[in-house]
Amino acid sequence: MGKIVVIHDKKFRKFISSQKIQKTIAVIARKINKDFKNENPVFLSVLNGSFLFTADLLKKVKVDCEVSFIKVASYSGIRSTGNLNTLIGVNENLKRKNIVILEDIIDSGNTIEKVMLELKKHDPQKISIATLLFKSGAYKKRLKIDYIGMEVPNDFLVGYGLDYDGLGRNLSDIYILKS
Repeated sequence: MGKIVVIHDKKFRKFISSQKIQKTIAVIARKINKDFKNENPVFLSVLNGSFLFTADLLKKVKVDCEVSFIKVASYSGIRSTGNLNTLIGVNENLKRKNIVILEDIIDSGNTIEKVMLELKKHDPQKISIATLLFKSGAYKKRLKIDYIGMEVPNDFLVGYGLDYDGLGRNLSDIYILKS
């Protein structure tokens, strides 16, 4: 049995090691370096969850790039509320720029769809999506996800930026809700 952590009133067991996370990020970075070799993309990190993924990915990205952040929230406890609240928006000029949205996890696709709709208003040249984790069983949208680190089951996860009511983001491994 893997390591167990308790956050608030729930138990989680270790699911993905920090070593596997870093190897996965290196693979994504290699693909981005190849695809954007002669371009200067703008990496748009979706806060709060993707801050660790963004930091570790950008350490491995070798192309000239810009970084910005947008903050949206859709969770309360361990369930998506279905409502999206944009808390911090984009202030940069994105006209005719190549944008790479960085997400920690994509599940239903509601958040990424809202972010895409907002970004299209800025007339970018191209928008790509990169996510560390992808819940294919929960995904309900038709948007193409360009860079997927790992597919994961439709279970609640914490650690490595993912939280349960504000706690757990600082864990270096990813944990899954214990049933």
